[in-house]
Order: sequence, then C-alpha cells, then structure tokens
Amino acid sequence: MKDTGRAARYAAMFAALGHEARVRIVRLLLAAYPDGLVAGEIQQEVGIPASTLSHHLDALETAGLIEQRREGRFLRYSAAAGGLRDLLGFLYAECCTRSGLVSLSALKRTSATIGA
Repeated sequence: MKDTGRAARYAAMFAALGHEARVRIVRLLLAAYPDGLVAGEIQQEVGIPASTLSHHLDALETAGLIEQRREGRFLRYSAAAGGLRDLLGFLYAECCTRSGLVSLSALKRTSATIGA
C-alpha cells in the first residue's frame, strides 16, 4: 500500500475513534472478544439512543475496527482483530522504532506473539 493510501486509512481509523462513545464501544467489544455483543447489549451498556448507536457502529465498521454479523433478527458486533492489530502495529512501528525507543527485533517478537 502506498504511503498516502496508508496514511488515509490510518487517519480514517483515528477519526472513527475520535468520539468518546466509539472508544467505549470498542472497549466493550474488546472485552467481549471473540463472541461480541448484539446491538441491544451495546446500547444498554453505552446508554445512547439506537439511532445514535447505529451511526457510531457504522463509522467503526467502515473504518475496519469492528465487524458485524447477522444472527436471525439481531446484529452481533465484535472487535475486528485484524484492523485493530494493524492500527496498533502502525503506531508501534512508526512511533517507537523510528525514535529508537523500541528495537525492530522487539517489534517482530511482539508481532509474532499477537498473531500478526
């Protein structure tokens, strides 16, 4: 992926996380990983109207941070491990290894332990 494409993708991910409710939703879904939660359970925990929740869930899904699957008449959401791993890997590689704070070999070992 070209640097401009990568930068746009990560910017969209950060933008999706730029709202307190969305951060709370991602935290909930990480805690419920891998099973996830149905929309009603998320709404109950976050305490926002269904239409607002739907907007936040859509933004997170579009950014690749959560996934949705239908179960009968319910929608179940879960953390998108690949997207979140990619975002964390970007932060780790760009911020920590360039400054020398963390060695590249340590990054590779960490990536291997989280299943990258």
